[in-house]
Amino acid sequence: MKLADGLSNDMPADPASERKEAVRTLLPVLLAVLPFGLVYGAVAVQEGLSVTEAMGFSGAIFAGASQLAALQLMGIGAPVWSVLLTVFALNFRHVLYSASLSRHLGAFSRRQKALAFFLLVDPLFGASEVRAARTRLTPTFYLTYGVLMYSGWQLATLTGATFGNLIEDPEAFGLDFVLPVYFLGLVMSFRGRGSFYPVAGTSLLVSVVVYWLAGPPWHVSFGGLAGIAVAAIIGPPKAEPLDGREPVREEAP
Repeated sequence: MKLADGLSNDMPADPASERKEAVRTLLPVLLAVLPFGLVYGAVAVQEGLSVTEAMGFSGAIFAGASQLAALQLMGIGAPVWSVLLTVFALNFRHVLYSASLSRHLGAFSRRQKALAFFLLVDPLFGASEVRAARTRLTPTFYLTYGVLMYSGWQLATLTGATFGNLIEDPEAFGLDFVLPVYFLGLVMSFRGRGSFYPVAGTSLLVSVVVYWLAGPPWHVSFGGLAGIAVAAIIGPPKAEPLDGREPVREEAP
């Protein structure tokens, strides 16, 4: 079976080259993630968590925005249900990520799929979708990227928590703005697709309206759902014929 662009979907991938490509793709992301992890670790100990508690929190949730939001709510004495609801709302987008990504996990075993969904975060989702658009997504590429991302986040958390008391005001350094800039660049990498502007524009508009009416964190999930609805209405792009012949369609693995 072949992809529409002529790439073979059955060609075995070289594990060494897959790992190398995963590391190459991940390196610029780590430049954004590691400072964010340092900020989380620093804020965690300033909010009263021990280094062990900060590491446990980071290891179990593995979602920077949710972790920082939970810390802020805990700092103002918010009830537990409020903290849990906020984390759920912020992380609901991962359900949408999983639904989209599951199309590309045909080469993954059940255990690999379970680990893949645990490691799934915004940069990994974006990198996987871009990778799957070019060639087949392999467990080697995905898990190399995901495990290194997870390890880097834990190391950054540990460093920030250990030396966090030396930083009086983490936000004064503007480190919390690094990841949003990266995510914007990641989103814009899809601008060549025909439905990009209607989908992204709708998602942006709905996010702004929900943020204005209800405040965070619901604007994230509702904006994503609105974009998905528009994409479903528009439908997938039609493949271009190859030399006047019918386009070759990709079969399910």
